[in-house]
Amino acid sequence: MKWPALVVTLMVMGAWSLASAAQAAGSLTYCADAAPEGFDIAQYETVATNDASGLVLYDTLLKMKRGSTELMPGLAERWDISADGLAYTLHLRRGVKFHTTPWFKPTRDFNADDVLWSINRINDKTHPAHGAAKNGYPYWAGMSMNSLIKAVRKIDEHTVRIELARAEAPFLANLTMEAIASVHSAEYAAQLQKAGKLEQLNMQPVGTGPFVFKSYQKDAVVRYGIHTAYWGSPAKAELIFAITPDPSVRIQRLKAGECLVAEVGGDNARTFDADPRVAIVRSQPLTTSYIAPNTTHRFLSDKRFRQALSLAIDRTTFVQAVYGGHAVPAGSFLPPGIWSHDATLKNPLDVEKAKQLVKASGYDGSELNLYATARSSDIKRGVELLQADWAKVGVKVKVQLMELGELYKRTGKGEHDLALLSWFSDNGDPDNFFTPNLSCAAAVGGGNKAQWCHKPFDELLAAARATPDQRKRAELYVQAQRLLHAETGTIPLANKQQLHGVNKRVSGFIATPFGGSDFRSAQVD
Repeated sequence: MKWPALVVTLMVMGAWSLASAAQAAGSLTYCADAAPEGFDIAQYETVATNDASGLVLYDTLLKMKRGSTELMPGLAERWDISADGLAYTLHLRRGVKFHTTPWFKPTRDFNADDVLWSINRINDKTHPAHGAAKNGYPYWAGMSMNSLIKAVRKIDEHTVRIELARAEAPFLANLTMEAIASVHSAEYAAQLQKAGKLEQLNMQPVGTGPFVFKSYQKDAVVRYGIHTAYWGSPAKAELIFAITPDPSVRIQRLKAGECLVAEVGGDNARTFDADPRVAIVRSQPLTTSYIAPNTTHRFLSDKRFRQALSLAIDRTTFVQAVYGGHAVPAGSFLPPGIWSHDATLKNPLDVEKAKQLVKASGYDGSELNLYATARSSDIKRGVELLQADWAKVGVKVKVQLMELGELYKRTGKGEHDLALLSWFSDNGDPDNFFTPNLSCAAAVGGGNKAQWCHKPFDELLAAARATPDQRKRAELYVQAQRLLHAETGTIPLANKQQLHGVNKRVSGFIATPFGGSDFRSAQVD
């Protein structure tokens, strides 16, 4: 979901003892590289927020097999699809318990009412809870879900039917996405509504997931208990997220055993080569880092200028500087590993051609801004390299570093000229890369940071979503990639590996293909 790798918050040290937390009996401490923005995942887009909410507190209607993109039953045990593809009947799992917390004591199990409430509060602007989300529902808007879902009907206590306005091939895959299909307690929502406190859904969450929210010390630590009545396999250890944006501090804490799992950069991974206590777990997530040019701004509205910026970038040097070689230069915006990826697309370095295109575009030497978030010296070197590459072709760029929340707000409003971002797939479907980031609907909703609304591209996406024939869909997505590449709606940079340092006392941790950290079966020996 999302945008982490190059987007992380600045470090805020918490007043608590990480060492004592890590040594607490039966607990697992994860040094997270960014703070969650909240715990109502429907309001947010980042991997950090999804890790701290969607993956631990909630269940979705469908889910992916751990570590893969294979569809599995979730809160829906099975489903039927009408012949015309316009109705999905979901048969819900029985005996699923909601969390019991100091602020909510459930009196019933999960049922159809919870599904209706969870979808309708987002999809129906007249719903009493719709306006309680101060951040809106950017994912829902970016995926055009409002125009897709026509109605959600309760057939009985354990059956719901979702009626669509049009056939949508990736719909089942979308029901695995935490920001789309996480289920809340309608009973808890009614309690909050009666008290006039619906906004507390975001900071006092209740779900059916494997962990129960206990407390959050802002920008410092999140604590979770085990949901002992979980319908699946119960979690094996209580969980602590220690917010540690500074990579050097994460490394120190991992070495000291103060945190047992942490994401590490390529260069930092080498420091554990001789460490008998920590293993480096490498994974290849479905991700692309890229530049989002604000195509509504002067000069950037000209594709020749955007092409010049792309041709000026030395991606080989960028990959080495930022990822320590644990990445490859990106050709297509759609990463390798997602079916329909077009491996024929390349982004060569051609400084002379870039200079010609800059001149042809009429660029007058005005300074552009590049928004990014400071994660480490590696990222800072990366933006400095981009700045230097563009200077070689006569383009002046000023780098503006900011914390994650500010980056989202300002790029969502279109204040940037250029933004350094990353996107992780949520479900393995090509549509999840294109529609939230580059559709006309997402340009209106704020998810399309390039503000690139290109009708022929939108038509290809719509045609691909409408057909259930995967071969035909793949052909359409290849066409879409080539059109995007020709128009330079985005500027792809790299496809990175993800590296986690994992203490050898920990077993069962999985880095998901979607950039997330899965602790559901993790335990500490």
